[in-house]
Amino acid sequence: MTSPAIEITDLSKTFGSGRKRNQALCDLSLTIAQGEIFGFLGPNGAGKSTTIKLLLRFLKPDSGSLSILGKNVGQEEFRHQIGYLSEFPFFYDHLTARETLLLSGRLSGMNRQTIDQRIIMLLERMNLIEAADRRVGGFSKGMKQRLGMANALIHDPEVLIFDEPMSGLDPVGRHQIKGLIAELKQQGKTVFFSSHILSDIEALCDRIGVINKGVLLYAGGLADFLVTGGGLEERFVDVIEEANHASAA
Repeated sequence: MTSPAIEITDLSKTFGSGRKRNQALCDLSLTIAQGEIFGFLGPNGAGKSTTIKLLLRFLKPDSGSLSILGKNVGQEEFRHQIGYLSEFPFFYDHLTARETLLLSGRLSGMNRQTIDQRIIMLLERMNLIEAADRRVGGFSKGMKQRLGMANALIHDPEVLIFDEPMSGLDPVGRHQIKGLIAELKQQGKTVFFSSHILSDIEALCDRIGVINKGVLLYAGGLADFLVTGGGLEERFVDVIEEANHASAA
């Protein structure tokens, strides 16, 4: 039996202590199958980025378990199987785009010939080939975002985890990233991403999860979520408002 690409079971995480204690996640459980595109939705502070950081072992959970392609996060090595793009990618400003990707490829254990081939292909795909030998410190936000996507893909991982991948992109850049995510699905890759741009979620995703104040409100098909009619934005706002009213009662 094929392992899920991502499996999260009863995940909880709290920050602070005493009166300043904040429950970021409460008993979150999610399963993402291999080869699907899963969109993670929620308002600011809902727990989306915290979930991603726990998956990547940037944070440790209070309780619960996480696995990626059958590897237990925190117990087994899994990082060579994933590609990650943060909302605000960080690079060494003195390196060029080409050098940045070369460094990532070497750290991933790739041979130089494969790295060089992947660098050219990805820089062309991200419309950065003319900037290949420019220092990253001079890049715009959108250019850094596109370089971050190339960086996440350099080692050809099976699972891609993106935190707001469209952040800072103009319409042309968004179109490029949307097209790339669709291509990744065609290649059988798994994509798990958070976004505030609901039209992108609607266009790309097989399934979605909706989270609010650390609690999962929905996980399933997009059509089932929209069963009451209307668009994704309207339905999303209704679900969040209903949850907020219920918690305040």
